[in-house]
Amino acid sequence: MKYQPKDSSLSPRFTGVRTFMRLENIQTTEDVDFVIVGVPFDTAASNRVGTRYGPQHVRNASVLLRPYNPDQDINIFDYCSGVDYGDIDVVPGNIHRTYDNMVEGLMPIVEKGITPIIIGGDHSISLGNLRAFARKYGPISLVHFDAHGDTWDNYYGEKYMHGTPFRRAVEEGLIDTAHSIQIGMRGPLYGPDCIQDARDLGFEVITMSEMRKLGQENVIKRIHERVGGESPVFVTFDIDFVDPAYAPGTGTPEVAGPTSHEALEYVRSLKGLNIVGFDLVEVLPAFDPTEITAGLASAVAFEMISLVALKKRAALEMASK
Repeated sequence: MKYQPKDSSLSPRFTGVRTFMRLENIQTTEDVDFVIVGVPFDTAASNRVGTRYGPQHVRNASVLLRPYNPDQDINIFDYCSGVDYGDIDVVPGNIHRTYDNMVEGLMPIVEKGITPIIIGGDHSISLGNLRAFARKYGPISLVHFDAHGDTWDNYYGEKYMHGTPFRRAVEEGLIDTAHSIQIGMRGPLYGPDCIQDARDLGFEVITMSEMRKLGQENVIKRIHERVGGESPVFVTFDIDFVDPAYAPGTGTPEVAGPTSHEALEYVRSLKGLNIVGFDLVEVLPAFDPTEITAGLASAVAFEMISLVALKKRAALEMASK
């Protein structure tokens, strides 16, 4: 049995329960290649809160998506089956119990080799995601699109905040930093060590200023050279990677970022990497009254699903040779 969205040319988009892309809402690991999972946790945010409503906001915008991706020339559901798995039961105000729930909820998916597209929530959720993947794969490569490195040691003396997950992940041995890269960092900082700390942890870091000088093609080349084609990769995409002119609905916006078109091209360019999971975080509906952020976020998730389909197609073509 294959799961795919309702056909919006036959069934109006405004009907039915809101799921991502109008997929079936079912918790199953049978006959699926990808699942959409929400993690509506935001009590590790340092500025605006409200990203707990991000998963439902992105789902609402995603009803406009259709199955064929013209930029990648693939009909997703010719190769993939997928469902909206629902949300992890988070514990507001208790990040550690939330992490435990995340690992418990994600492990049945990860163990079966199903690719989850995880929608947050603030960026602290990435630590829970990486804990689950490291149980299966060991230290994993990370491709990180963001305006901020999120490698601070603490916020307000707290070690587990949305600005600290990747430092904690390195300390816990979850990330293979030698094959990991952060892209898009920009904006005022507390000091030069804010960028250097990530490099000292082993990450390659390409700031926004460096991205503009290098050009998109060269940045994409650097990503592939750094990560390689064999090691398992987790992709994390903070919506504030994109300039707030295109994505105002986020908690810590930083000006002078990529356009929405450039952001989608970066995700598309990850074709060929051995991606085993994704997360998309920091969508804040209260600051997105026209839903342009949600529209972009749903498009990013669609491109992530397209990468799953492309990987499946490539494997089928290889097997037929």
